[in-house]
Amino acid sequence: MINYDPFWAYLADHGISTYKLINSYGVSKGLIDRMKHNKAITTFTINELCNTLNCSLNDIMTFVPDNKENNE
Repeated sequence: MINYDPFWAYLADHGISTYKLINSYGVSKGLIDRMKHNKAITTFTINELCNTLNCSLNDIMTFVPDNKENNE
């Protein structure tokens, strides 16, 4: 599962609010909602966020393995 916790930490560390994301950076409310709920976003969108915020991929998201039971 992709987790966007690093994104929220990056915003907090840099003093960027969701209000500023929407009104100064042009990020849509829908995108913010998708990220708050760890839903999928496109690689194009991730690229745009990295360019806009001058950050790296690791500042946006992390991979957390799914908890799958071993059925063997």
